[in-house]
Order: sequence, then C-alpha cells, then structure tokens
Amino acid sequence: MNQLLDAGGADESSPLADLVNTLGSLIADYEDLQNPPRAVAPKVTLRFLMEQHQLTQSDLPEIGSQGVVSEILRGKRELNLRQIKALAGRFQVPAAVFI
Repeated sequence: MNQLLDAGGADESSPLADLVNTLGSLIADYEDLQNPPRAVAPKVTLRFLMEQHQLTQSDLPEIGSQGVVSEILRGKRELNLRQIKALAGRFQVPAAVFI
C-alpha cells in the first residue's frame, strides 16, 4: 500500500487511485475481522474522556452531582439513557460508546 501511495496513488487523478481505494477498503475490512474492537466498560470510556478534556467529576452536571459521577466511575451506579445521551452530545461521540 505504501508503495502505491508513493507511486502517486494518493492523487485522486492518478490511475492508481481506484486501486488504492479498493485495497485500502479490503485491508480495513480484514483488520476489523482479525482484530475486533474489545468491549470497554462505560466507566472506563467516561474516565478516558474526562482525562482527555481535563475534566473533574464536578464538571459533568449533565449526569448529576459529583457524588453521582463518582459512583458511576467506581462502578456502583450505571449510566442511564438520559446521561448517555447527554455525554454523547457533550463529547461528540456515538452513544454506543457508553453502552
């Protein structure tokens, strides 16, 4: 793939462009089959996003008080549908990452 790209396949007007696109799709499909994504607990996803955005528990009023956020992060409470929708909107991610 790298050799095709180096040979000009990255240029949409190149005769190699269609081959690069097709090969890229096939490689992606193969990798998805060979390395399916592992399920990640919603609390792990939330903690990761909080770290990435440098947020504290009190910075998430859309899911509840600091105590509620703490219980979610410790696994003592599950996210409900309203909270999932709010978090998906806030972080601009699919709601499925919290399910």
